[in-house]
Amino acid sequence: MNLVYADAYTLNPGDLDWTPLKSLGNVTLYDRTPPDQLIERLKDADMVLVNKVKMNRETLEQLPKLRYIGVTATGYDIIDVKAARECDIVVTNVKGYGSPSVAQLTIALLLELTNRVGLHADSVRAGDWTRNPDFCYWKTPLVELAGKTLGIVGFGDIGKSVASIGLAFGMTILVNRRHTDEQPPSGIRYVDQATLFAESDVVSLHCPVTDENRAFVNRELLSRMKPTAFLINTSRGALINEPDLAEALNQDRLAGAGLDVVTVEPPSAGNPLFSARNCIVTPHLAWATLESRQRLLHETAENIRAFFAGKPRNVVN
Repeated sequence: MNLVYADAYTLNPGDLDWTPLKSLGNVTLYDRTPPDQLIERLKDADMVLVNKVKMNRETLEQLPKLRYIGVTATGYDIIDVKAARECDIVVTNVKGYGSPSVAQLTIALLLELTNRVGLHADSVRAGDWTRNPDFCYWKTPLVELAGKTLGIVGFGDIGKSVASIGLAFGMTILVNRRHTDEQPPSGIRYVDQATLFAESDVVSLHCPVTDENRAFVNRELLSRMKPTAFLINTSRGALINEPDLAEALNQDRLAGAGLDVVTVEPPSAGNPLFSARNCIVTPHLAWATLESRQRLLHETAENIRAFFAGKPRNVVN
């Protein structure tokens, strides 16, 4: 069995032990694989692991030995799953490994917007406090979350974790989700999308990108939000129309945004959100805690073992 990991660096830049994978057979690890080297590197592989490397129909049809693709992530839109099925290739993903970490960064972004810890810490380091005539000061309005309304779009593991933290803060929780046939958990109300954006003091996105919701957070939907509201996105950048969000922020029609994702990653230097007012952008790191990546590596190895046993799990195609 030849297993090739085409972009292994993101999962393990050197702080994890590869033994769970290397114990499974002949494993080749590439930190990164440029598109023009992909076929050459994968041509003898029976199994492939990818994190962000795209596997389209044209690529799959040039890899006749390939029987298995393991996506080392939850989202698998990088794979043409229909073509993989037609080529008799099993595709698996890993669910839930990063839910605690993503929920944690979601709240970290929100707290940075409401308390601006980094801004004030930098101010103290610059000597502003030592020169201040009063015992304290603040450079921006400070916002208390208790009593505010948190709107969550998407209610999978991460959305539920964020809701739990919001409830602990004393927030009212609104949820917009596709399936609302069961009763919501205590303290949570299911609402339509328009209601959620209009009533929430914080909107947090936790849904996958589909053809139906791509760039759905646009000028029209943003116009429904309170000018004091915050938008958080730790899901997928393509959910947001970026020029529309930048415009809303720059015109003070929205109090701030905290984003861990953008539409194109790595982004261009001209992304309008990088210069937008009160916009915090982090480099898609919500999933990347040591603990989260350890779980991801373990579950990836378990997926492969299940495939060997003829009982593949977490199959997405």
